[in-house]
Amino acid sequence: FFFSSRRRHTRSLCDWSSDVCSSDLLAMSDEYLFSYPPLISGILVRRYKRFFVDIELPSGEIITAHCPNTGPMIGVCTVGSSVCVSHSDNPQRKLAYTWEMIQINNTWVGINTGLPNKVIKLAVEQGQIPELKGNYSQIRSEVTYGKDKKSRIDLLLVDADSSAPIYLEIKNTTLSQSNIALFPDTTTTRGQKHLQELMDLLPDARPIMLYFINREDCPYFSAGDTYDSIYGQLLREAIQKGVRILPCRFAISPQGIRYLGLAEAIML
Repeated sequence: FFFSSRRRHTRSLCDWSSDVCSSDLLAMSDEYLFSYPPLISGILVRRYKRFFVDIELPSGEIITAHCPNTGPMIGVCTVGSSVCVSHSDNPQRKLAYTWEMIQINNTWVGINTGLPNKVIKLAVEQGQIPELKGNYSQIRSEVTYGKDKKSRIDLLLVDADSSAPIYLEIKNTTLSQSNIALFPDTTTTRGQKHLQELMDLLPDARPIMLYFINREDCPYFSAGDTYDSIYGQLLREAIQKGVRILPCRFAISPQGIRYLGLAEAIML
């Protein structure tokens, strides 16, 4: 797909005159890196046991949907907010609905943590992110790496024009403070390990930490030191040693996901 960097400053909404999520963002489908199937609108009633959410449909029916985000979801789990869910006809699934996004202060925030890796792989394949353009002979997902070979890198990019492969780790980012996206939103020993393993790849590889900012209202990015100070320290160390960070901004709407460019990193 061809990506246009031109943004439309219009307000998204869930149309409560029907069960289908809609938007007044009038964009052509070829602007999206990822297009959603028809989504169903609702209002968030509650989230519980991490994996479950109850959602009220316009008809008044309460459905239970799968929550594909096991984190604390600080600031993006507000009861009474507009949400959109997808529906699956797979009879093997225990829950037919999946929670995809929530509207916070007129901004859609993607909460499905299963999508960022897919979207970034599409973006790399289509050359949509300038910092990741290359003549890749291989683009592989979930490749084992690390000293103990117990970790998996999200994407391994082998460039035919370079002897140093790119190891790309992707982190879903939804927490915001004002207009600053923050990661992490909780203590993450796994995330700390990933930073250390990326540093260990130097200088034989090109390690990159990509933050998938799953909302369009944050032009800035920083470490969530309040939530995990050790991660913040390791991130600054990694940057100093040569690990590249890419805080990538995305606009989320019920139609799809668009790439907006890089946020400015503020690492105080």
